Amino acid sequence: MQVTLKLFASLGVHLPAGAERNQADVAVADGTTVWGLLDAHNVPRGSCHLVLLNGHFQAPAVRDTTVLQPGDAVAVWPPVAGG
Repeated sequence: MQVTLKLFASLGVHLPAGAERNQADVAVADGTTVWGLLDAHNVPRGSCHLVLLNGHFQAPAVRDTTVLQPGDAVAVWPPVAGG
């Protein structure tokens, strides 16, 4: 099935070749979880500060049990520092 992976800021380096505008449509197996998707693209778990599934926040506790559906969009931002 196809899902959209969106990685922002420093995480963009983990997108597959051909990604445009910080996102790529990727194929995943049925039963893939949010963490499964991110692990498959070598996105460091410690760098996943804000994770949204179809615009809804995914707390770290549910990322391993939330199963993706066809057409889902996962967006991830790293921690941000500033002042």
